[in-house]
Amino acid sequence: MHELLLEIGLEEMPARFVLQSETQLKDRIKTFLTEARITFETIESFSTPRRLAVLVTGMSERQTDLEETLKGPAKRIAQDEEGNWTKAAQGFARGKGLTTDDLFLQEEKGEEYIFAVRKESGQETATLMPGLKQIVEAMSFPKNMRWSTQSLRYMRPIRWMIALLDDQVIPFEVATVETGRTSRGHRFLGQDITILRPNAYVEALAAEHVIVSYDKRRQLIEEQIQTLSEQEGFDVPIDPTLLEEVTNLVEYPTALFGAFDEAYLELPEEVLITTMKEHQRYFPVKKNGTLLHYFVTVRNGNAHHIENVARGNEKVIRARLADAQFFYEEDKKADIDAQAARLDKIVFHEKLGTTGEKVRRVREMALQLANRFGAEQAKVERAGTIYKFDLVSQMVYEFTELQGMMGERYANMKGEDAEVAASIREHYLPRFAGDESPSTATGTVLAVLDKMDSVAGFFGVGMIPSGSADPYALRRQAQGIVQILSDRQIDLTLSELIDFVVTAQLKAGLYQADAEQVKAAMEDFFNQRLKFRLSEKGHRHDVIEAALEPQLTVEANEKRAAMLEQATQRPTFKKTVEQLSRVLNISKKAETVVTVDPTLFENEAERALHEQIEQLIPEIEAAVEVSDYERAIQVLEASVPTITAYFDGTMIMADDEAVRTNRLSEMKRFATAIEKVARFNALTLV
Repeated sequence: MHELLLEIGLEEMPARFVLQSETQLKDRIKTFLTEARITFETIESFSTPRRLAVLVTGMSERQTDLEETLKGPAKRIAQDEEGNWTKAAQGFARGKGLTTDDLFLQEEKGEEYIFAVRKESGQETATLMPGLKQIVEAMSFPKNMRWSTQSLRYMRPIRWMIALLDDQVIPFEVATVETGRTSRGHRFLGQDITILRPNAYVEALAAEHVIVSYDKRRQLIEEQIQTLSEQEGFDVPIDPTLLEEVTNLVEYPTALFGAFDEAYLELPEEVLITTMKEHQRYFPVKKNGTLLHYFVTVRNGNAHHIENVARGNEKVIRARLADAQFFYEEDKKADIDAQAARLDKIVFHEKLGTTGEKVRRVREMALQLANRFGAEQAKVERAGTIYKFDLVSQMVYEFTELQGMMGERYANMKGEDAEVAASIREHYLPRFAGDESPSTATGTVLAVLDKMDSVAGFFGVGMIPSGSADPYALRRQAQGIVQILSDRQIDLTLSELIDFVVTAQLKAGLYQADAEQVKAAMEDFFNQRLKFRLSEKGHRHDVIEAALEPQLTVEANEKRAAMLEQATQRPTFKKTVEQLSRVLNISKKAETVVTVDPTLFENEAERALHEQIEQLIPEIEAAVEVSDYERAIQVLEASVPTITAYFDGTMIMADDEAVRTNRLSEMKRFATAIEKVARFNALTLV
């Protein structure tokens, strides 16, 4: 059995890209081996800021032999009347690397086809390993660079590579770097090291102060922080995102305590935490929930001269906090309205004007919709005027992560209404998946309209997200709108909201575009966001397709989906779906819809169904009006026996045109009522 090691040595990678790159390399090698028919027992991946590596054990000595049956064209195409192979058959054989002598006939589903069996003996594994070169070159990254005279674009320059099959180097070259068996230890504590065999890799690097396992480095950091916490009697809340980043910044972690001047605790807590976490990658320290003037940081090295390292970090944080204190004191002197006026000098986007113009546009829309959100006009008027004023503050200019939070604090300090102040922070919510929605009515209306103004604006100027490209986070903002409308049970449909905002923007002359095209593109975009939310709630794809209705509120869509999901669990529901689907499907044949004429009925089943429809339409409308979809389903389920009897005894596509049109009109009328509940013909039930 073979062992394989591939290591790509790089200059320091951005921490946020390390893990995804490790996973990508592992997946690519796994796919390579599988497609090459090379079996293996285990495959492990490793990464540090300076390397990506994969170790494979238990690899087969050679490929498995290939034997596959290939299906070609039908006999009527493959042979002429005299039984000779046609050009179609000859082309099939040639394309598969075979001859017509390899072809044979075999029946499948009542017709004969030509087949061939292709056999291929497996090659030795070693002969296929140079294919790893293509894997290294094919790696893709969010951001790339070129270096020296190389044409290869990569996340960071490649400095060394190891490619070993057992104790033998697999020879290839990428960007003038040749593979070998030499790796590099820790930049300061280690040295170059020769790897004799793949299974020696992890221990050999550990001896040179490189812990190649992300999980082990992470565990070590957590244990060290826990030890420091117990020694000092403090609490160190570990932010998982920060822990992941720090783990990917170091090869040999050592955690240490540091401190800053206690006077800086007078700064807002969010300023202190942002400075420590976002700018310095420090873990804040607390005791009984109170922030203390200490921090924990992780150095990329051992404990040698740890006191000097602590002092160096303390010096850096001291300078950072001194700047923050200066910004804070200066901002407290500023006038809120004067700062809001300065928003006209900030360009929101070159095609969409200034932030000041955006604020005024959102304020006017928010005032018009305030009642729909249960918000007070006076509060919306004031909040809509100042809700982005802190963007011109010195603190937010330096610490952009604090936008909204500092605005709320400054507004409270200046005596603004508490809800108005809160809306300055809340209009950014939700900031990410799983984040909370605004809690105040004023914050809710501003959050929805500010995001919708951005989405509609970019759609209006043709800057629509495509593929993975979404530079202005329009998907996140749209998802936030859907979440807020649901969480706050706002009685406003996405279609209404889209129509309102696009109309307002066109009236304001924000852009020149075909209104209906912009609205249609946005409705499709938001439908995808709504589908995503429903799928996150665990609903099946077919249930989502059956329930989705853009003309209803988000809450109503969620209730429809939940009702359908629950109903599909009942054994009897399949019969209901089958019969309602028959109605929906045949109603599509109605070219002309007329008022149903009972005098054209020819049997009791027609009369019974007509009477049932007359009764259930108002019942369904009443249930749907209050989003009682469970009741609506019950009404439809009760009609199933009547529908069954109708189809058993009635030929809808009758020869008599008047009778046929009458029956199709009945089906169309019934289908319209059914679709108020769901598109049952989109469901797939076994």
